[in-house]
Amino acid sequence: MTAQNTVPGAEQALPNGIEPADASEQMHVRLDKRGKLLARGEEPYPVTLERTHSLGEVRAKYPDLEPDTATGDVVGVVGRVVFVRNTGKLCFATLQEGDGTRLQAMLSLANVGDERLADWKSFVDLGDHVYIHGEVISSRRGELSVMADDWKMASKALRPLPTLHAELNEETRVRQRYVDLLMREEARQMVFTRAKITKSVRDTLDSHGYVEVETPMLNLIHGGAAARPFETHLNAFDQRMTLRIATELYLKRAVVGGIERVYEIGRVFRNEGVDSTHSPEFTTLECYEAYADQFTMAERMKEIILNAADVAGTRQIETPQGTIDLDGEWRWLAVYPGLSEAVGEEITPDTPLERLLEIGDRHGVKTDPLWTAEKAVVELFGDIVEPTLMNPTFVYDYPPSAQPLARPHRDDPRLIEAWDLIIGGMERGTAFSELIDPVIQRERLTEQSRLAAEGDDEAMQLDEDFLRALEYGAPPMGGIGLGIDRLVMLFTQAGIRETILFPLLKPEAN
Repeated sequence: MTAQNTVPGAEQALPNGIEPADASEQMHVRLDKRGKLLARGEEPYPVTLERTHSLGEVRAKYPDLEPDTATGDVVGVVGRVVFVRNTGKLCFATLQEGDGTRLQAMLSLANVGDERLADWKSFVDLGDHVYIHGEVISSRRGELSVMADDWKMASKALRPLPTLHAELNEETRVRQRYVDLLMREEARQMVFTRAKITKSVRDTLDSHGYVEVETPMLNLIHGGAAARPFETHLNAFDQRMTLRIATELYLKRAVVGGIERVYEIGRVFRNEGVDSTHSPEFTTLECYEAYADQFTMAERMKEIILNAADVAGTRQIETPQGTIDLDGEWRWLAVYPGLSEAVGEEITPDTPLERLLEIGDRHGVKTDPLWTAEKAVVELFGDIVEPTLMNPTFVYDYPPSAQPLARPHRDDPRLIEAWDLIIGGMERGTAFSELIDPVIQRERLTEQSRLAAEGDDEAMQLDEDFLRALEYGAPPMGGIGLGIDRLVMLFTQAGIRETILFPLLKPEAN
């Protein structure tokens, strides 16, 4: 015979193998409460509630209510219980909603009755979502509150909230970001700050007539950057494919087709190391503008970053190494003169590899005898000079192998027209006067293919369709690549795992 008030799923204990492997004693207590609610015909996860106001709306409507005041305004609110005090005939709870807004709920014997007050004490735990119906008042201490005349369970939490300082360590915060967002205002603000910065980047480009597009994430041929791709397989074509390492080559195709100011903000994937500044999947902006060059794109980049600084709230960024002043000079520093000054001797495109390796050894740089001289210069600059550049610096006049998609320098064929923007000792973005000569581009990509065949897993592949597009005639253009994650890191001074909402992590140990 079945009890009339039972609901499907009312069993108090879960079958073996169904409950979580890490179920604690507290979880078993909460599971028991869930079962008891179901057994008496109360849904612990109702589909809808008679919510009339958010907690924020109640606070906005009554910002300065005098102590011990009743408004006569009856509302239905929902929030997560983050504090509870059950004392005799009057219980208190603090409710919190998604943006962190909090509001007090009060449950008295006189208003809800003996049975419902007892149910509150029996069934409600920290972390539960509850529905409170009642009058908006101010307590004797002046705390804005809802004096309940009824309550319902909105969602029974089976896991207890962690202790903020004891259990919510960095690993837990990153791996269980949903808990981090619940517990820390800083985590929630990071989400909103990143959204504002990304919107600002879009707004800046839109104001210059750029068009946002989407390009393929699955590529037959990887290119657009020097990076190792992730490989996958497309069953429909029985074809090996890669996840994109950059958006560049498709965006340039769009410019060839007449979309003369184009950009994309999206995820790219590089099968590389993980550290405080690198993630295997990350978000980039790439934009291309016809009839622009590296200097035009430097103006665009400066505007993008200053506008982002304004929405982030400051153009002076405090760091452990000192203050970064975005309102100061945005310096231009050529690679070879900059390295020469740092090591105390003249370095030119003609400096032999052997001498460069000696300089690297002297300065504690891990070198590789298989490097070319051009590669050695770029690596030495990155290790010796780049970390010292705190204020915005456009590092330019790179050797050709540094960027196979940049055009030869207009004055010195031993260099290319490209720059990296260094702020706070870290590369934040890059730009080129783009290579549009299909003959030189074919030579560069053929050399990349040769390097790939010799075992360089970061070398680009020869993309015949991209070359065919250039052969139809691409207008002169400038292009920018900007790491959105690193831009957020600049303004928040947080590591990349904090700026990405759900970063890629190693699997949890069993």
